[in-house]
Amino acid sequence: MRFIVAIAFIGILYSLGSALVFLMRDTGNSKRMVRALTLRISLSVLLFLFVLFSYWMGWYRR
Repeated sequence: MRFIVAIAFIGILYSLGSALVFLMRDTGNSKRMVRALTLRISLSVLLFLFVLFSYWMGWYRR
């Protein structure tokens, strides 16, 4: 479970970084920043739901 959470967190950070790069480099005509931020939000929601599901299934241990 830690591996999946770590991979999702890395994906979220990568998407956030790419959105920053697109913000700085694009002239405003591109939708790449919007897509990158949408992907970040989607990954964050999926990660949250996965953590809730794993807690419900008993996979989460302290």
